Amino acid sequence: MTITADQVLDAKGLACPMPIVKTKKAIEQLEAGQVLEVQATDKGSLADMKGWANNTGHQYLGTKEEGDVLKHYLRKANPDEVKEETKHPHITDISELESKVSGGATLIDVREPAEYAFGHIPGAKSIPLGELDDRIDELNKDEDIHFICRTGNRSDLAAQKLAEKGFTKVWNVKPGMTEWKGETKKL
Repeated sequence: MTITADQVLDAKGLACPMPIVKTKKAIEQLEAGQVLEVQATDKGSLADMKGWANNTGHQYLGTKEEGDVLKHYLRKANPDEVKEETKHPHITDISELESKVSGGATLIDVREPAEYAFGHIPGAKSIPLGELDDRIDELNKDEDIHFICRTGNRSDLAAQKLAEKGFTKVWNVKPGMTEWKGETKKL
């Protein structure tokens, strides 16, 4: 089956958050109801596109995989469907993270497995954003849970997802691993 898009966005070779940044700009140029095809090679873009669309009211239609390229299809929402993009209100600054983790807080790294393997904070548990729904039972609602990713975007989506499921002690770490100055560990 061939899917026809009104516009194609090339985001191949870009890492988070750039595919979403470019998608936001491209979708603004479309008319309501039109379809945007986003071509990306970042495996994390699958969870990012779904989460962003859910967050903004635009419709995530699906993704086709062609070799190492993910083709994401998004339908621009009608004005009455669009909602203000939400952000998780509870944020931990990266500079505060070390003391929180040493104080017993749980740290969940929601980046893709390869990102985690090449450098993560010691003690951080890897649960990629795309697996979070299936692995939510691994988390304790009574613990302080801090989510981290590369820049704070995927971790924001993860924090919102858990808050929607009744978790009350959830924090998004900003800006993320790009600004982490502490010790890292490789697999």
